[in-house]
Amino acid sequence: MLNALWYLLAAACEIAGCYSVWMWLRLGRSAWWLLPGTLILIAFAVVLTRVDSAFAGRAFAAYGGVYIVSSLIWLAVIERTTPRIMDLVGVALCLAGSAAILIGGRS
Repeated sequence: MLNALWYLLAAACEIAGCYSVWMWLRLGRSAWWLLPGTLILIAFAVVLTRVDSAFAGRAFAAYGGVYIVSSLIWLAVIERTTPRIMDLVGVALCLAGSAAILIGGRS
């Protein structure tokens, strides 16, 4: 359960940090947006190391599904855009893959 919280916090940090860069490069905002973006991306990297996993690659792979779900939530809440049905199908597939990685056979 604690891993799920770390993954959600990591996703929020990664999306917010990347969105800061998006604001600067794609929306023409001030370069000052890079400062909080950089700090938030550093926090993302630190938070993701808190996941209980023996291997970084497995932790990162499982995180991918959480990131995709969080990105669509960001799309709906922050950008006020409705996800398409295929977005939701993709999320379901990614979550199934993440679950297989997290819950799958342990050696």
